[in-house]
Amino acid sequence: MTATPLEQMTAGDFPTVLWNDSADPQELGQSIAWGAVGATCNPVIAVQCIKNDLPRWTARMSEIAQERPEASESEIGWQVVEEISKEAAAQLKPAFDKHGGRNGRLSMQTDPRNHRNAKALADQAKYFSTLAPNIIVKIPATATGLTAIEDAVSRGVSINVTVSFTVPQAVAAAEAIERGMAKREAAGHDVSNMGHVVTIMVGRLDDWLKDCAKTEGSDIDPEYLEWAGVAAFKRAYSIWQERGYRSRLLSAAFRNTKQWSEFVGGDVVISPPFAWQEKIQAAGAAPENRMDVPVDPAIVEALSAAFPDFRRAYDPDGMSPEEFDTFGATRKTLRQFLGADEELDQMVRDVLVPAP
Repeated sequence: MTATPLEQMTAGDFPTVLWNDSADPQELGQSIAWGAVGATCNPVIAVQCIKNDLPRWTARMSEIAQERPEASESEIGWQVVEEISKEAAAQLKPAFDKHGGRNGRLSMQTDPRNHRNAKALADQAKYFSTLAPNIIVKIPATATGLTAIEDAVSRGVSINVTVSFTVPQAVAAAEAIERGMAKREAAGHDVSNMGHVVTIMVGRLDDWLKDCAKTEGSDIDPEYLEWAGVAAFKRAYSIWQERGYRSRLLSAAFRNTKQWSEFVGGDVVISPPFAWQEKIQAAGAAPENRMDVPVDPAIVEALSAAFPDFRRAYDPDGMSPEEFDTFGATRKTLRQFLGADEELDQMVRDVLVPAP
């Protein structure tokens, strides 16, 4: 039987690896069969995992409520998130052992309600890292998040930088990781088994520029808007190659298959949602080494001319850390994650105080 595109990528000579952007056990199991060596959980994904197996998890919420009679809705919901994450981490443990900590990790996301509190983010990251040996913890690429990232790394936590859409965010996060690693090394700790990744949510940058195009009435070729995230990711990768950061870039938030095919060949993580993995498999296109193939300069020039926010996203010095927080994609994504937290609270509420 001919190998599928993802199997060709993961079993071939490419340094590129596949992670599954879901902690659902059935989806993760199939993705592992295609070669995946990592997975993700965040507030949105956790809510979807609960919905995918609602009888089981609502029953578990009831049990937790009985076990912890004073626990809040949020505390019960987050215990469920922890249990979902630990199960996914167990599925990935063989890959973790095989790869010495570089892969085989399950990403847990810190509570977005702590996004203004660096110590709370770092403390929760440290706690999450104790739940399983192969947990990697997501902290946002905001001004506060960068402080938390450096602190958590210095305490031995492997980080997956999230809420990150731009080259300046990725570079600032990589530098924060390096500072944390240096502190840990200076304290006499081994950092060789840490497995940091810096996510660029490529499709969410595309989404934001599409919003800008509507607001500003731009007549740019719509196809160009499918290349913005790809261009930013490739620009960041070239900087990684120049500077030798010890983290890896991770491509997430898929909106088209170019956000897979254009990154094959790089020493990066590609993390499509399971539905996008199915689309890649169905398309049947064999993977090719395209990481070093630049995006058409005419597309980059057109995006730069049309959108100040693309220039800010593409230029490594396009934004300061203080400006990360007000970038449109940052605000949209944080609000979505906060909304998922609220939805999780509501799901627990429906169990604890059912409607009459």
